[in-house]
Amino acid sequence: MTDTNAARLDWEQRIGLPSDRPLVGTADLPAPAGLRSEDGTGHVLLDWEPVEGALGYLVHRAPSVDGPFEPLDHQGGDVLAVPHPPYADSLVEPGRGYWYKVASWTDAGPGPLTATAVPGCARARGAEPARVTVTVDAAATPVPLPGVWNRMIGAEHFSLLVWDREGPGGAGVAAEYARALGIMRDEIGVRTVRAHGTFLPENVTVRDDGSFDFSGLDEVYDRFLATGLKPVVELSFMPRELAAHPDSTVFQYQAVNSVPADWDRWGDLCRALTVHLRERYGADEVAGWEFEVWNEANLEVFWTGTQADYHRLYEVAVRAVKEVDARIPVGGPGSAAAGWVGPLLEFCREHDVPIDFVSTHTYGNAPLDFRPQTRSFAEATGRPEPEILWTEWGVTPTHFHRVSDAVFSAPFVLRGMKAALASTDALAYWVASDHFEELGWPPKLFHGGFGLLTVGNLRKPRFWALSLLSALAGGRVPARVTGDGAEALTEALATRTEDGARVDVLVWNGTLDQTRIDGAPALDRTAAVEVNGLAPGASYAVTLHRVDERHSNIKAVWEDLGGGDWPDAQQWAKLRAADRLSEESLAPVTAGADGRATLTVDLPMPGIRALRLTRT
Repeated sequence: MTDTNAARLDWEQRIGLPSDRPLVGTADLPAPAGLRSEDGTGHVLLDWEPVEGALGYLVHRAPSVDGPFEPLDHQGGDVLAVPHPPYADSLVEPGRGYWYKVASWTDAGPGPLTATAVPGCARARGAEPARVTVTVDAAATPVPLPGVWNRMIGAEHFSLLVWDREGPGGAGVAAEYARALGIMRDEIGVRTVRAHGTFLPENVTVRDDGSFDFSGLDEVYDRFLATGLKPVVELSFMPRELAAHPDSTVFQYQAVNSVPADWDRWGDLCRALTVHLRERYGADEVAGWEFEVWNEANLEVFWTGTQADYHRLYEVAVRAVKEVDARIPVGGPGSAAAGWVGPLLEFCREHDVPIDFVSTHTYGNAPLDFRPQTRSFAEATGRPEPEILWTEWGVTPTHFHRVSDAVFSAPFVLRGMKAALASTDALAYWVASDHFEELGWPPKLFHGGFGLLTVGNLRKPRFWALSLLSALAGGRVPARVTGDGAEALTEALATRTEDGARVDVLVWNGTLDQTRIDGAPALDRTAAVEVNGLAPGASYAVTLHRVDERHSNIKAVWEDLGGGDWPDAQQWAKLRAADRLSEESLAPVTAGADGRATLTVDLPMPGIRALRLTRT
């Protein structure tokens, strides 16, 4: 295989996954029971009863009760299955009738469709936006809110930290990249960072005597660790000297994606790296870093071998690392499109191979629920249940896609993070910064880059979604949404401090349907936020943060300035001045004798509203 290009890596070309089927996770689960539909404004809402053992569900639609029923593709570019009901189909024409069936889904594929189809017909928008109600029980005992969004973040290869040179738009690459990581640490609370290419040539040299020189990696890791963050040590790609196919590469930086020519030498490399890191940074420190074996080996663009070859790669690597220090957590398969997780667990079960976490990726959808597989593994082996780490996740797998700069992606982030709260240990957004060179450097400021931050570290709407999550204070309390599109388009999270003096309510309106990137008036909502359990008769100051097309949207500011490729000095100054989260004070509210207060906010699609009530 020769160097790839943008078209090869775009998901339209990535769907050619190998035909190897998982050894566990069979597709013979029953169809969901209780399928029902509700006609909504601008959408059809579907709900059903969860199926034990399902990782997700695949919604099918047909123009008539007789079919043909085809899976709904919301144009996100990856796994079409959704992790749980309800589901809002906004790929509809108001007034037109549709029929729906649903199948349970595992990584072996979908099971049988529901026997009976249900009808649905979306309503057109009325004179005013449809309404929803968010009911918060602030009297409930708060429970911890797992930080699945800030345990880990993705980033371009760490060697950018030593690129003391001018990059796109005249930026200093190393300084801006380091600053981006600092912003993620300070404003989102990120603790670990995953990047590709631990074994790139600038990091590791294979000496003539066969030993390894890690001095390049030392310089990179020294700079990285100075940020106060911890690395995910991704054991990839293959040093050219160890590769069976040294001319097979991927990405602009020519990463070798080959199987090893000598499997023992691969083990030597992983062992030597582990020894070196422990000696340089301390055994106890390194024992807290995750080691992940390879990246997306289920795509031929990243791996020249088979699934069996990957299992061998994993086993050799994990045994080499554990031989040095059994405490170091090691896992994989770091796969694309939620693939190969079941087969790796089965391989590790059959051959008594260590696995501390499973890792996989998905884009354009909420993460699926792999707990049935990890729990089954733990029960079968008597070992601890592996953690579930989504080490890449985002709104699109496609480079240079305009959705990455759009407000659409902000409620998408909140939807995914809420879905992950109960089913994963980390959901790592890919990536922190638009300093990213996989398929070439950014051609202009807003180019659809994967970063939460632009070149120049301006905060995109997706960043503000994570920022608002991180700003939630105290523990989680119940927040239930009812009304038109509830819990599928419009969702909510709420927290309160232990003393009850502050209640935060985060409400968003979004769809998975990427044909609606620019919004859809029929999906706009008005939200009545009813907070119960406040101190009767107490007064509360109210702060509102907004993310929508005209608020907290730095791209709109750039367009107002005339747009173009790169800002001049005056434009940079205006952009930096506007790079902030929209905040306004609303009129104070007084809780009634029943401890209730209600506020009403507009909620466009796409849009986020964050309300903070502080007792005065």
